[in-house]
This record gives sequence, C-alpha cells and structure tokens, in this order.
Amino acid sequence: MPRPRSLDPARIAAAALAVIDRAGLPALSMHAVAKELGMSTMALYRYVDSREELEGLVVELVLSTVEVEPPSGLPWRGQLTTLVERVRDAVAAHPQVVPLTLTHRHRSPSVLRWSEAVLRVLTGAGVQGVDRVVALRGLLAYVIGAIQLEHLGPLSGPGTVAIAGLPRAEFPHMAETARLAGSVSPGEEFRRGLDLLLRGLDG
Repeated sequence: MPRPRSLDPARIAAAALAVIDRAGLPALSMHAVAKELGMSTMALYRYVDSREELEGLVVELVLSTVEVEPPSGLPWRGQLTTLVERVRDAVAAHPQVVPLTLTHRHRSPSVLRWSEAVLRVLTGAGVQGVDRVVALRGLLAYVIGAIQLEHLGPLSGPGTVAIAGLPRAEFPHMAETARLAGSVSPGEEFRRGLDLLLRGLDG
C-alpha cells in the first residue's frame, strides 16, 4: 500500500529534532516522534522504518542549511575556516545532534557535499594522499569534539573553576591554565583551536 503524502520527511525531521532538543538524544524514538506529530507509532512506521532513519532525517535537516561553496578571494586556510565555522553555526542550537553527524556522515547528502568541498580546498592547497585523508578526518573530529566540549564542558563552567582552585604546589600548570581559561570566549576557543590545526597542515 503506498504511503500517504500528508506527511513529508521535513515535517518528520522537525518533530524528531524537537524531541531531541527538549529531552536529549536518548529520548529519540519512534513512539516519541509519533506523539510529537499527534499520531500513532504504527502510523509513523508507514513513513519511516526505524530510529536510525529518523536520525538521518535530523542530520539532513540541521546540516542542509550549510553553504558548501567556499568563499572566493580567501587563501585556503580562510576557506577551510569558513566551511568549518558554518557547520558549527548550523548545529549551535542543536548540540545533541552532533554525535549523529559522525554516525550518519556516509549517508547524509549534506555531510558528503561539505566533505567534498573541504577535500577540494585541500587538494587546491597541495594536500594529497594520506595527508588529505588525515586532514579531512582531523577537521571532522575537531568540529564535532569542539562543539561537544563547548556545550558539555565549557571553559566558563564549574569544572574550570574547580581546576583553578587546585593546590598550586601540586598542579601549578593546570591551576594557572584554568585561571586564564575564564577569559576565553567559546568563539575564540573554537577559532584559535582550528587555527592551530590548520597551521599544522602547512608543515
């Protein structure tokens, strides 16, 4: 029996994203999304087959807004910085979605288009072979890890305060670093960390 056309993938994805934003990624289920849509779980199965398919729809919804054309007139490091920051901006309001970008990166058209754009810039910069493989993986790891750190363990959080209070005789570097961390904004932390990574590609 053909599926009715009254419920499109974008609406299902929006409902799944609402569940994740409100209750966290573990709360995502066919039942929860069906309830969000005001329908039975069995009825939702007429449109999607599993939670995994829901996850893919959510990733595509969040990242479909990312512009993958690098800005012209910038050196390659500036182009990569812009591409990475666009991903950060797209998921900033939905940090719980970040792990899904890793598990669904092979199937998400938006992730694939972004990765292709990154590889194009790297190739133009002369990064080839295994170096290019590691560079793409490193940029993916950085953006995913940095967003999770920003939302789960920010520099302005209680962990930094606790570390700053450690006995300086035993942890002089940790205590001093934590004291300085309080003056670093999330944006500065992200950009400077990315700059360190990109500078490493110059070598």
